[in-house]
Amino acid sequence: MRPNSAPTGCQWDGSPRAVPVRRPLRVAATSPSRLLRAGQSGRCPRCGNRIDLYPRADGRPIALHPAELTTALAPESCRWHLSSGVAYPHGDGSAWCRVPHAVLCPQRTPTCRISPPLKSLRRQLAVRTRRLIDTGAFTPTTPPGGAALAETGRPNRPVVRMLLGYYLADGPVEAIHCVAQTHRRHRCPRPVLAPDGPAGSWRLLPIGPRRGQPVLPEQTMAVYDLSQLPHAEQRRWRNQRCPAHAVAHGAADLALAGWQVFDPLRHTQHLRTNLPCPPAHGSGER
Repeated sequence: MRPNSAPTGCQWDGSPRAVPVRRPLRVAATSPSRLLRAGQSGRCPRCGNRIDLYPRADGRPIALHPAELTTALAPESCRWHLSSGVAYPHGDGSAWCRVPHAVLCPQRTPTCRISPPLKSLRRQLAVRTRRLIDTGAFTPTTPPGGAALAETGRPNRPVVRMLLGYYLADGPVEAIHCVAQTHRRHRCPRPVLAPDGPAGSWRLLPIGPRRGQPVLPEQTMAVYDLSQLPHAEQRRWRNQRCPAHAVAHGAADLALAGWQVFDPLRHTQHLRTNLPCPPAHGSGER
């Protein structure tokens, strides 16, 4: 038997009905990072444990352990704090700090001496990694190194020229995916390299020193050159968005762009002096 009365704001016993208020996630115009707070979490590709991604002051991303730790337990060189969504090294004077995941990752060797409590936390993460692998929930992957791909000779982390600068990508050109959020609140699966759009070209360009660096010996490197494309197309690549989300200004970023400002001294292992083999027909890349 259906009730004839219309639903009210109270329960059957007269108590007030608690209706959750839906508040859509928005990105403030003054935010240093367009990344949504809900989209900063991820999983380490080596151990499968949860990490929080934040941009640094120079724009480079850093993976931090999701939980705060006591400042006294972390070495001084491993203390980080957050301010307006940006990660800064060293503590902020409080009793708590954040620690880089690289220090606690069980699949990495810590670069600094850690305290016994941190060693215990590393063992806990190692047990969790083994449990994820045994249940099939995680498959460890080897991070891309500096070796070129055997089939085409293409670097796993190419140097890309755009917007009058050189950037180091976090993966092959074909594997760079859009960082925008879809309507289903997932990361867009489309690549930045549009199959039917303009593409860059591989060129051998000289390595020039940056300001304040010593003069390097004359040498050329293989660069994926986008400087011949229109300015709007270069900005789309720099923002790491597919053509559909390049015009969708309301879509927020669900991941950090993987570009790093190329430094010929710090990124020597990624230098390639030979051009890669031509791509297969129909790949959309020159």
